[in-house]
Amino acid sequence: MKYGLKLIFFLIGLIIFSYGIAIAIQVKYLGVSPWDVLNIALYEKFGFTIGTWNIIVGLLLITATLFINRKYINIGTFLNAVLVGVLVDLFLFFQILPRSVNVYFDIFILFAGIILMGIGGGMYSAAGIGAGPRDGFMLSISEKTGLSISRVRICMECFVLLIGLIIGGPVFIFTFIYTFIQSPIYQKSFLLCKEWINKLLCSLKEKKKIAS
Repeated sequence: MKYGLKLIFFLIGLIIFSYGIAIAIQVKYLGVSPWDVLNIALYEKFGFTIGTWNIIVGLLLITATLFINRKYINIGTFLNAVLVGVLVDLFLFFQILPRSVNVYFDIFILFAGIILMGIGGGMYSAAGIGAGPRDGFMLSISEKTGLSISRVRICMECFVLLIGLIIGGPVFIFTFIYTFIQSPIYQKSFLLCKEWINKLLCSLKEKKKIAS
């Protein structure tokens, strides 16, 4: 029951996170996150789908993390890598997304996408089933080098952004402010969901005691 509850939070978080990515991609001319700049660039250059490239990049990062510090890899990491890519493709394919109307509404759409990514990311992380491929890779690098997680994240995203830019990915003003908007939302979502999960688990434990 305990694992089932965490799995529910994990899956709902992944759905919200993936929907946020898909919404942001709809208005990509305003700028997308560094990782999506790379995924879109690879898609436009080599084909496949954006979600497929998300999976490929995720699996490459998991492989690298296995060599650096495998403690950050578990079943949730693989689920994250695969499901996010599949869900993003599904949302884009069926167009279950708000339509672009004008630049002002597009800015609203983009902010909504960033907020949803922050909420979803915090939610699936709070479940404790596994760090995402990118998170696990950055944590392993941080532990191996002794650099702070924030510094590793900035360096990593700058490197990814540079590759995406060279290949021809969509970079604009919002690309550079993603982290500043998303990170605090992620943190609040993570702490709130962690609290909810703990309360629900305590409640289930109490009910189990009473029943026995």
